[in-house]
Amino acid sequence: MPRLRLASIRTGRGGMRLTAIVAMAMTMTAGTPASAKPPKLNPRTAVYELRTYYPAPGKAAALNARFREHTMTLFAKHGMTNVAYWNEMPTTEQPEGRLVYVLAYPDRAARDADWAAFVADPAWKAVVASSEASGKLVTRVDSVFMTMADYSPRFMPR
Repeated sequence: MPRLRLASIRTGRGGMRLTAIVAMAMTMTAGTPASAKPPKLNPRTAVYELRTYYPAPGKAAALNARFREHTMTLFAKHGMTNVAYWNEMPTTEQPEGRLVYVLAYPDRAARDADWAAFVADPAWKAVVASSEASGKLVTRVDSVFMTMADYSPRFMPR
């Protein structure tokens, strides 16, 4: 059964917040530890990035292998916090599903600096060249930036 997730998204210069409910039928990927801990960031100021990758036909397994064997480690090397990874259940429109994951950063400037360092890393460039020798693994990437809503369970007393 799909789980509902709340996300607060800041939009525009005025910082308007939009609270959205995201419901997707997903399973945890093998690269995400079942006991994954939340990032050790200030939840009131951290920026979370929800990224969705649309695998090229026949490439979902290779995309997951690249994340499992290389990408997650390189993200951590460059200061990104790996929060969780999921594989969307197959649908008619996406027979192999999509890879959906969340990264966390102290703020948007840190995110931009981390990604700049990541894409410039020779190790990442070598991984891409090797993993895409027989064709691109991804046809599209969507990215949504979020902050936690003030009523999120992370803010509630335990």
